[in-house]
Amino acid sequence: MPATTHATRNPFSHAETPAVGVKLEDLCKSFGSFEVLKHITLSVEPGEIFVLMGPSGSGKSVLLKHIVGLELPTSGRVTVDGLDAADETTREKIRMALVFQAGALFNSLSVYDNLALYLREHQLADEAGIREKVMRALQILSLENAAQKFPSELSGGMKKRVAIARALVMEPQLMLYDEPTSELDPVMSATIAEIIATLKDEYHVTTIVVSHDRDLALNIGDRIGILMGGELKFLGTPDELRQSQDPEVVDFLNPKIDLKNPRFKRLETPS
Repeated sequence: MPATTHATRNPFSHAETPAVGVKLEDLCKSFGSFEVLKHITLSVEPGEIFVLMGPSGSGKSVLLKHIVGLELPTSGRVTVDGLDAADETTREKIRMALVFQAGALFNSLSVYDNLALYLREHQLADEAGIREKVMRALQILSLENAAQKFPSELSGGMKKRVAIARALVMEPQLMLYDEPTSELDPVMSATIAEIIATLKDEYHVTTIVVSHDRDLALNIGDRIGILMGGELKFLGTPDELRQSQDPEVVDFLNPKIDLKNPRFKRLETPS
């Protein structure tokens, strides 16, 4: 049976659009003999912001790819609104939008045409309708004046905002962000966090964020998961995370610089 959904108003069509839930059930993923994800079980509720954190190489991006159906589980199952994420038809029934870490904008296209491309390729509207949807998305992200610019003319923060605007044009029920604040200064990182939270509050889209950004997670996450070595080390609210006494979790969130016993001297050497 599909997961319980909550109908909300879409910012473009004003039609009711259901947010969707996501479930990972005993998810395992191996590449050869290397186990990347180990028995991950968690649920993301419709309309919430779930932030997935963890050290580099802990399996965060691989997990994200399973949710959008770009990776297949070695064992276990991922469902979106009760539908198998590995089934290609799920992506036809559930509107998902992935905001890539680097933006993944087409450098040869203007900002306007980057946003219009999905609508044109899928013939979802005539040019008048496309213009209305594109300009609405740009307006939401305060990017109207950038419509005719090219990605090479944009700052890093503007590229991130354009990538989010492009995702909005898809009228998603589920938005996924891969390191949305990477390579940004603290002020722009805070701005992107505010955008993610605002979109959730205004449109109640289900949101999953993969991030190293502690401030983003603690300030906008409804719940937070921490992956370490492919295992779910922590799952709970920001307040529960702040109160965690797990030494690994505490060190990840508040690492101390120890010049007498530096970490790099304790790192494993590849065999």
